[in-house]
Amino acid sequence: MDQFKGLTRLPKFAIPSHYDLHLKLDLTSCTFSGTLRINLHIVKETRFLVLNALELDIGEVFFATNSSAQKRIRPCDVALGEDDEILVLGFDEVLGVGEGVLAVQFSGVLNSQLKGLYRCSYVVGRQEKNMATTQFEAVEARRCFPCWDEPALKATFRITLDVPPELTALSNMPVIEEKLDGNFKTVYFEESPPMSTYLVALVVGLFEHIEDTTVDGVKVRVYCPPGKRNNGKFALHLAVKALELFSEYFSMPYPLPKLDMVAVPEFSGGAMENNGLIIYRENELLHDELLSTAAKKQRLTIVVTHEVAHHWFGNLVTMEWWTHLWLNEGFATWVSYMATDRFFPEWKIWTQFLQQSTGGLHMDALENSHPIEIEVSQARSVLEIFDAISYKKGSAVIRMLQDYLGDKVFQKSLSSYIKRYAWKNAKTEDLWNVLTEETGVKVNAMMNTWTKRKGYPVISVKLKGHILEVEQSPFLSSGSHGEGQWIIPITLCIGSYSRTKKFLLETKVAEVDLCDFFDSSDGQRWVKVNVDQSGFYRVKYEHKLAVELCKAVESNSLTATDKYGILDDAFALCEGCDLPLSSLLTLMDVYKKELDYIVLSKLIDCSEDMPQRDPEFSGQLETILYKSPPVFCQLGWEAKPGESHLDVLSRGEVLMAMANFGDETIHKEALRRFKSLLNDKDTPLRSADTKRAAYISIMRNTTASNRDHFESLLRIYREADTVQERERILRFLAFSPDPDIVLEVLNFLVSDQVRNQDIVYGLAQISLEGRETAWKWFKENWDFILKKYGTGVLLPNFIVGIVSPFSSDEKADEVKEFFAGRMSPAFSMNLEQSIEQVRVKARWVRSIKREKSLEDLIKQLACKG
Repeated sequence: MDQFKGLTRLPKFAIPSHYDLHLKLDLTSCTFSGTLRINLHIVKETRFLVLNALELDIGEVFFATNSSAQKRIRPCDVALGEDDEILVLGFDEVLGVGEGVLAVQFSGVLNSQLKGLYRCSYVVGRQEKNMATTQFEAVEARRCFPCWDEPALKATFRITLDVPPELTALSNMPVIEEKLDGNFKTVYFEESPPMSTYLVALVVGLFEHIEDTTVDGVKVRVYCPPGKRNNGKFALHLAVKALELFSEYFSMPYPLPKLDMVAVPEFSGGAMENNGLIIYRENELLHDELLSTAAKKQRLTIVVTHEVAHHWFGNLVTMEWWTHLWLNEGFATWVSYMATDRFFPEWKIWTQFLQQSTGGLHMDALENSHPIEIEVSQARSVLEIFDAISYKKGSAVIRMLQDYLGDKVFQKSLSSYIKRYAWKNAKTEDLWNVLTEETGVKVNAMMNTWTKRKGYPVISVKLKGHILEVEQSPFLSSGSHGEGQWIIPITLCIGSYSRTKKFLLETKVAEVDLCDFFDSSDGQRWVKVNVDQSGFYRVKYEHKLAVELCKAVESNSLTATDKYGILDDAFALCEGCDLPLSSLLTLMDVYKKELDYIVLSKLIDCSEDMPQRDPEFSGQLETILYKSPPVFCQLGWEAKPGESHLDVLSRGEVLMAMANFGDETIHKEALRRFKSLLNDKDTPLRSADTKRAAYISIMRNTTASNRDHFESLLRIYREADTVQERERILRFLAFSPDPDIVLEVLNFLVSDQVRNQDIVYGLAQISLEGRETAWKWFKENWDFILKKYGTGVLLPNFIVGIVSPFSSDEKADEVKEFFAGRMSPAFSMNLEQSIEQVRVKARWVRSIKREKSLEDLIKQLACKG
């Protein structure tokens, strides 16, 4: 065993080509057993076979060669290495090069930690019953059956399940046959095409379904909880249209005979793109026109198209190793926005894509960020790179490349890439090579600076006469001096969108002659760098250019994307202490009459993310930040006939912001509406898009001595028959200013009244006043939390939600000390990033305290109203 400990990847003595897997599920005892036959190609003489297995009991094992099928070679040693998650089979005789079959009997327990093959519960009538489902990405197939659990080791699968006869059994492929045998039903599935183990999937439960067929004859089904089939119609429509769109866009038909999408009651992520069987948590697949917000409908569209897109980027062409995860997630994210824009152009979704870019920029400004292509030396640590870098930065640099190369040539290149690597595995370099061949542009040289190196540049801009001086340097929120230089597609707009310039910045410093672009007749002297925010970088303008841009914002001369970008860059520079808070507040004041949704959302984010220096300072800020903005007078509480999707989004965001900032008028109206809802569940005042503001208002007015509305809200949660309503309530329960209420909420969140998957909602919004209480609670309950949630994808939510909001070096030191003996590869990077964010904010607070004229400016802005 010792020679195989600590290896990053499995030794390649043998390569699997086919798995014949038969599983029997006992949903009463929550156990399973299985038999497995794996067709192997022995590529090198060996006395060992090493594969992955975790938390399985191994029974009989033998190996048989194709040349002597009757001869069964049994291992002399069967060893499970739990730390390395491997099964080592040692044989007395050498296994020769050639074909053979490995047979294994095994058994295991259906866990409750939402990974591998796990159990979750559903209610029929008043009776709670168990069902089973899977989540194998990234390295959890090994919890279900012994396998070569690496993405490059693709194989075909033939799956057979023994399940209770009243339940529906689903897997990647269509059902061939079902046979009843006493208390079990045996379900046989078609053999799959080659796929990675992390894409294998099983679901066994009680469902209703609806179905439709694409123009190419692909049957698409949505499986819903009993009684919820109508809530699957929107997702079904999206999936059919997405399959048709992607087949055309990639010039490659959908590669499977069917696509099932199933909503399960408990799921750790939002959804998982298993080949032919996409599994969702219920609130990411089910849509209720009355109870779902406009934002939720938009997210559902993006999630469904994202998962369907994976059947080309990820399932058909799969990353060779987890280092290249971004090829899956970055492209699926980018493609989902492309599809959403095709289906709902009125949503202006590419403008909203800026929120993705900002998420990537925010994380990548940390010293504890990581490259898009990150070396994964410990398989368990791969969970940490399902993050803003892989998804958000990954999709943003793809958008930057698409903008640089042009839409048509980019699409043609992607089609060539998909065709060349269909059913195979690819690395990032393979994609760049195809793009280089198709375009003639040296894509490799340019994009390596974005994917192999962490971080990004800030472009400093100065204007001397008609010469624009640009200089790139690494940007870090900590203020540290980073290293590196990027090849950057720069776009400029000079005084008008009809006067633009593009060039590739390949040096640290460059000069651009703008003589031909200035028009003395219109007096427009503003310069906007990074037009439409298509580039993944920040821009820092010298004072006189910043002043001109303020005038351009005020005169509404810029697009929403560029107004967003100017504000987003200014906030990041201010947080990094490269720009005084006074400058940021002066800029934000220019935006007060803004009506566009995406710019409003950025203005709200800036207001809510200001550092909390002290109560008096925070109170002064609230007088000039987002209270009773002009847009509220236009939007009001009630929907208006013919208003746009973006107006609905704006209303929800503005009302929540005003409730969060303590606007008494909003609180009063919100409480009136809540009382109306309690008296009449069918009241027209129960709009899903305004309920959130009501729930915030309730919790901001809840204390230990004033808790009647809180109790009513908990009652609504317990009685709610929709996942949308339960999620909405959980998001705001920890908003109370009373630490005792926050403590009560935290204990409620980890109780049996809240599904494990839903803990993420409550942890994301803990009030400022309750943060210290939450940290103390977290330390006291660490062992309980670790036991209940394990080290999977849920645990980092505790760390990020509770640790990162702090803003003092003392607290950062305290957190570091607590975790000194509790580190795990599953969350170490999340912890380091959270601690760094605390230190970044602490540094910002110190910088703000040194601004002598700040309080006078705040008074001045407050007087302006």
